[in-house]
Amino acid sequence: MSELTVRPRRAPSRGPAIDMTTRLAGVEFPNPVFTASGCAAAGQELDQFFDVSLLGGVVTKSIMLAPRSGRATPRMAETPSGMLNSIGLQGPGIEAFLDKDLSWLAERGARAVVSIAGGSVEDYTKLAQRLRGRPGLSMVEVNISCPNVEDRGQVFACDPDASAAVVAAVRRVTAPGVPVFAKLSPDVTDIAAIARACVDAGADGLSVINTLLGMVIDTTTMRPALGGITGGLSGPAIRPVAVRCVWQIRQALPDTPILGMGGIRTGLDALEFVLAGADAVSVGTTVFGDPTAPLRVLDELARALADRGFERFGDAVGLAHKPPVVHLPQDPDPVGDDPPPTKPALGSEL
Repeated sequence: MSELTVRPRRAPSRGPAIDMTTRLAGVEFPNPVFTASGCAAAGQELDQFFDVSLLGGVVTKSIMLAPRSGRATPRMAETPSGMLNSIGLQGPGIEAFLDKDLSWLAERGARAVVSIAGGSVEDYTKLAQRLRGRPGLSMVEVNISCPNVEDRGQVFACDPDASAAVVAAVRRVTAPGVPVFAKLSPDVTDIAAIARACVDAGADGLSVINTLLGMVIDTTTMRPALGGITGGLSGPAIRPVAVRCVWQIRQALPDTPILGMGGIRTGLDALEFVLAGADAVSVGTTVFGDPTAPLRVLDELARALADRGFERFGDAVGLAHKPPVVHLPQDPDPVGDDPPPTKPALGSEL
C-alpha cells in the first residue's frame, strides 16, 4: 500500500518592512499579487500549499452560465519557454460555482475576483446578476478575450464596439463598489483603442493580458498537436508582449487601474509589470511547476523593492514612464575666505 505524502503548507516569510498595499478602483488589497484565471481553479488546490488568503486576491477560472465540457483532447502542448492550452472554458456552470467555490473563498477569508465568460451580451449580464450581493466578491473580471473557443467570433475583445457592449452590460448590473475589470487580448492591432472603449463603457480597470492565439504541429504525426487545432500561448515566452501592452495602456490611460499578467515567474518579472504601469499582477502558468509561486513572487517583489530603496509598493507603479532623475554635480566651494571674483558689469571701467 502506497503512502500519501502531504506537503506542509508554506508560511509567509518575514521579508522587508515594505507597505505592499494597493488600490484597484477604490478597493484596497493587502498586496499586489493575485492568481491568474484558469491556472488555479478557485484556489482550493493551492490552499494545501499555502494560505490563499495571504494573497492580494484569488482570480477564479472563468465561469459560464451552464456546465461546459470544453474542447477536444489533447488540450495542452509544451513550447519553448511556454505552453499552449486548449481547455475551452470547461467548468461546472454558475450555480455549482456559487455553491461550492465562491462560498469556500468567502469562508476562507480570501478576496475573490470572479472571472466570467459568455457567448453573448445576455450571458454576461445574467452571470453578473447572479454574482450581485454575494459575500466574498471583491471584483469581477470580464473575460472577453479567451482564444480557446471554437467560434473566434466570441472573442469580443478583438472589436471595440463588441467589447464596450459587454462591459456596459456587466457594469449596469454589478453592485456599486465592486470593480469591473475587462480582460484584454494581445491579438489586436491597437490594444489601447480596445482599452479605451472598455473604460468609456464603464470598466473600472483592465486585466492585461490574456493568452496569445498559437498553434503547434507534431512533426511525428504531422498533424496539429492540439485537438482544437489552436490554443492559448502562456508562460515566459509572452512576457515581453504583456509588458509592452501594459506600457501602452498606461501611456494611453494613465489613471486606469491595471492588473498585469503574462509569464511572471519571479519577483523581478513582477517588478517589470509594475514599472510599466501595473497596479497589481497575476501569477499563472508557473504554478503548474511550483504551486507556491504566487506567495514566493510576493516575497521576492517586496525584497526587490526594498533593495531599490522603496518604502511603499505604490511608489514603483509606472515609474518607468517618468523621466530619470539627473543629479548634476555641484560647483566646488571657493578656496579661502575671499569671496569669489565677479565679472564686471557691461559698460563698467576695468
